[in-house]
Amino acid sequence: MKNLLLTFALIFTTLVSFSQDSQKTITVTIDNVNNDKGTVKMALNTADTFMKGKPIMSAESAIKDGKVTITFENVEPGEYAIIAYHDVNENNKMDFSDNGMPLESYGMSNNSMSFGPPQYDEAKFKVEDKNLELNIRF
Repeated sequence: MKNLLLTFALIFTTLVSFSQDSQKTITVTIDNVNNDKGTVKMALNTADTFMKGKPIMSAESAIKDGKVTITFENVEPGEYAIIAYHDVNENNKMDFSDNGMPLESYGMSNNSMSFGPPQYDEAKFKVEDKNLELNIRF
């Protein structure tokens, strides 16, 4: 009976450790923020949530000397895209001019800056077997 309980405990511990090993971290640095006013906000998205709804994860950071670093932890393997913006006035939204042009700096993973709204296919990346470090430019 003791051997049976010990076996189940060992199997459970092994399964838990394997499931935790599959989760990774994504550390994102932006080092060209225009000024230290406000905060930088980031959102980790899938194709289903990118520019459409609530992100998988979100975070924000104060700015120090034009730089921020944010880490998303416990990210499951898969395909994602990150979008970030500088919320200068801290109103928790991206501000636009009357003609639709952004008034606050923004960027996305892969640093694609095409005209028009950000596109998931240009920003996507894969989380697989190792932690990631990304740099986003505004």
